[in-house]
Amino acid sequence: MKRDLVAPKHPVFDELHPKIYAAAAGLVAWFALMAWVLFDRSSDVSLSLGLVTLLFVVAILLPWTLSRVWRRYRMPYEPHLRPMSLHDWEAGEFKVWGAKLRGSHAAIDVLLPLMAVSLGLTAIGIVFVIVRASVLS
Repeated sequence: MKRDLVAPKHPVFDELHPKIYAAAAGLVAWFALMAWVLFDRSSDVSLSLGLVTLLFVVAILLPWTLSRVWRRYRMPYEPHLRPMSLHDWEAGEFKVWGAKLRGSHAAIDVLLPLMAVSLGLTAIGIVFVIVRASVLS
């Protein structure tokens, strides 16, 4: 039985990997697209879907714009971001309010609610379309 007295050294990150942000934006876009495709059957719903889509666009574009401004206008004493692979980020640790999570667990915690909502809306929309088609036939 092997016992290490010193824990292995994993890199510690304090921000999510850019691919995690891209996956989150993709799931939000999937949600909005499926809402339009599966639930836009009358003119009454179009206004609500438009407002929800606008809310999602603002929720994605505002943090993206702020991150671009933050990266461009860094203070000279701040460290430069070093490029990292997603594999290295997942193998490392992620700081959350004084605690540390594995990177893969942090990615799951961020993406799982978005994935559940997006795929759940898709499933409900497919059932809605099937039931509507069978009632109208």
